[in-house]
This record gives sequence, C-alpha cells and structure tokens, in this order.
Amino acid sequence: MHEINQLRSVKWQLRGAATIILSVSLLAPALAQQAPGSIRLSPEDEGRGLGGPQHNFDFLAPGASGDNYQTAGFFGQKLRPYLAGNADALAHLDEYRRQKTFFLIDRLVAVGSFGVYGQQILAHGDRVYFNSTQQVAIGVFATSLIATIFINRNTNSHLQRAVKSFNQDVAHGGTWQRLQPAAIGFAAAPTGQPLLSLRWALR
Repeated sequence: MHEINQLRSVKWQLRGAATIILSVSLLAPALAQQAPGSIRLSPEDEGRGLGGPQHNFDFLAPGASGDNYQTAGFFGQKLRPYLAGNADALAHLDEYRRQKTFFLIDRLVAVGSFGVYGQQILAHGDRVYFNSTQQVAIGVFATSLIATIFINRNTNSHLQRAVKSFNQDVAHGGTWQRLQPAAIGFAAAPTGQPLLSLRWALR
C-alpha cells in the first residue's frame, strides 16, 4: 500500500513538473516579444510584404514606448547603432543598404534615359520622336522599369530580417529562455521509480 501511494505521489510530481516546463516553453516566446530590449517596427512597416512600398521604415528603439517612432533612414543607417554587436542582423541590414543603392541607381538611370529621350525631340530643329538615340533611351527606360520590380521584391524583407534577428538574440539572452530546457525525457531511478529527466544547454 505504501508503494502504491508513493507511486501516485511520484506521478503527481512528474505531472506538476511537466506542467511547469510546458508553461515556461509556451510563455517564453510571448515574453521574449515584449522584452524591453527589443526593436519594434511600426504596424504598417511590420506588415510590408514582398514588393511592398519603398518608403523609409519607422521603428521604436529598445526601451521606447508609445508612438515615439523614429525613421530608420533611407539606407537603414539610423537603425545600425542599435544592431551593433549582432553580426547576423548587420548582415541583413547591409543587404538592405545594397538593395536600396541598386534602387537609387535604377531611378537615376530611368530619369536619365527619359531626359535623353526628351532632349532628342528638338535636338535637330524638327521634332523627332523615334530616332536611333531615342530608341536606345526607350530600351534603357523599359529595362529600368523591369529591373525595379526585381530590385524592390525583397528589399523590405532584408530590414525586417535584421530586426527579427536582433530581437531573437535579445530573447535568447532573456531569463525565460535560459530556463527553458533543451531536452525533456524520462529515466528510471536505481529503485525502479520513474524520474523526469531534464537537460539544459548553455546559451
């Protein structure tokens, strides 16, 4: 009878421990998202998809609250100081800067080709709309428009990934993440009683 009561007690202890661990595992991501050291994009910018608008991102710096959003700048340069020390986040931000540079060059090429076309209309006295120079300008302008689609498709995602990478790093340094076990299992004690086996990894 004593062994049966002891077995029941062990089962309840195991259930209690499993419940606590499961609760910590489920609550950790939510607590990490609210970590005071995280960066938050504005709701509008957070929802930008592939090929979305190309205007500057707005973000809340770590520790900021309310509507105190600040602009990340054209190349994301105002976000860079907050990402210092996170190589993965900085790599994504560098990709964002590269794509924005391509976007700027592409716009200059489009405007330049349009200007060349317009200049050629009255360049020889009579109005001309389709000489060889204008044909080249039209081709360059059309190529620029097509290039814009490919350049803009993933540009926004690079900055979003930079922020996500930073926030994940902040989350992994949090107390709840450190408490979360890396593995859960069961083992048998020398007396034959089942034991809950937990393993933590250093992070």
